[in-house]
Amino acid sequence: MATDKIYFPEDKIPLARLVPMGLQHVVAMFGATVLAPVLMGFNPQTALFFSGIGTMIFLVITGFKVPSYLGSSFAFIGPVLAVTGGSPDKIPFALCGIAAAALCYAAAAWVTLRRGPAWIDALMPPVVTGSVVALIGLNLSSSALSNALNPAFTVQTPHDWAMLSAAAVTFSVSVAVSIYAKGFMRLLPILSGVVAGYAYCAFTGMIPSEALEAIGRADWLGLPSMQTPQWSLSSVMVIAPVFVVLVAENKGHLAAISSCMGRDLNHLLGRTYLGDAAATFFAAMGGGTPQTTYAENMGVMAITRVFSVSNFAAAAVAAMVLGLCPKFGAAIQSIPGPVLGGVSLILYGLITLMGVKIWVDAKVDFCDHRNLIVAGASVIAATGLGMHGLTVGGINIAGIAFGTVLALVLNLLLRPAASKHREKCCA
Repeated sequence: MATDKIYFPEDKIPLARLVPMGLQHVVAMFGATVLAPVLMGFNPQTALFFSGIGTMIFLVITGFKVPSYLGSSFAFIGPVLAVTGGSPDKIPFALCGIAAAALCYAAAAWVTLRRGPAWIDALMPPVVTGSVVALIGLNLSSSALSNALNPAFTVQTPHDWAMLSAAAVTFSVSVAVSIYAKGFMRLLPILSGVVAGYAYCAFTGMIPSEALEAIGRADWLGLPSMQTPQWSLSSVMVIAPVFVVLVAENKGHLAAISSCMGRDLNHLLGRTYLGDAAATFFAAMGGGTPQTTYAENMGVMAITRVFSVSNFAAAAVAAMVLGLCPKFGAAIQSIPGPVLGGVSLILYGLITLMGVKIWVDAKVDFCDHRNLIVAGASVIAATGLGMHGLTVGGINIAGIAFGTVLALVLNLLLRPAASKHREKCCA
């Protein structure tokens, strides 16, 4: 199998190669998919299980034409915590709000399926979609560096140097495999880097004994805990509006995939909305986290040039198995932070540049001051807020959500003035 071609969604991959390539996507999404439920107070095993089911739902609804993995959405963290206050007893109320957001999302999907994507294109032109994709990568950048080193970004102790060396090994192997490897191995840069980094950490004693003990204690088979929604109007009012962020993220992701693959998928936008909405609703019915197409897996596609949906079907099955097998889940959770940080440096950088590519391909005119403000303000705001987000009146708004909404609002406010106040800033 040649490694310099693009593998399109319909292309098949032999099972022997599909398994490691699917696991590569599981590794790429795992950290964020597990972190989001932990921050929201949800069960990580349940969230992982429903991410696999949600991905399969998405693939079926999109007719196996859109390569994407669905994982836990960070945009909901602030609103969910505003409802639960960190109390597990109030999670059913949050699930009600998540289900309502999914229904609003499905309504947007219905309009798109009936009227086509033109109304979304007008609301979210390339300057907005490119900004949304770019700000996702930049917003996550501090998390990559804190994983690779520490939250203080300092190198003082021997432990700091060990962390940095593990991240460097992971990063170097991933880069080397991506650029210099031949044949099938070239399609596994992220998985290769993680395996090498994990082996390095094991050899140097950097894997905590508690993590290894947790693997030993974990059962091979165990059903994830399930919860059902409980009606709460106030939860609906707080959480449901977040669907707007998912609409923007999904469109940006679809545009980025189209740009990297060289095939326009915009006509499938209504289906992708419906698939994402159905996955989120189904997860809410069982106690899972809200779903969104994952930029981390877009980064894997960009670096491997493999867009086959078979990869994501395999990753979905693997996620469901992990959700039903606590031992494998514990093994994945034992991956040290520097290893995840090393591959995240690559993935988040690729996500950011995929946003830039949307601007380039659409020939977005940054001599137009309106475009400069829409893109610049939203990207800087999201990057500055980082993973901490903005807290207003006790409610935390994720940086990605804030930057996305800011791009949408600025685009709407500045559009009428675009034709009157356009000034050329370059010769």
